[in-house]
Amino acid sequence: MNNKIKNEATDNLFKCILTMNTVEECYKLFEDLCTVHEIQAIAQRMQVAEMLDRKCTYIEIAEKTGASTATISRVNRALTYGSDGYKLAIDRVREQKEAEEKKE
Repeated sequence: MNNKIKNEATDNLFKCILTMNTVEECYKLFEDLCTVHEIQAIAQRMQVAEMLDRKCTYIEIAEKTGASTATISRVNRALTYGSDGYKLAIDRVREQKEAEEKKE
């Protein structure tokens, strides 16, 4: 965990995020917290991470997401050497999708 960001205010922010129960509630919170550009940038990074996890090429990722190679490289570095947050989120969303598909 990065001690540069860990503090009481950040803990509180994450606790607030964890109280959101639906995607719609997340939209409401993030629209108040962030600019449209910030939300789009975060969403783009997550999309890049998902595509890297599926072994897509930088060219495919850049074409589909509009992300720069610098952004793709930064996300790839986080996937490889980071604290596994991207991987945790990707795996959990994949598990949710699989569980929902089994219900159908």
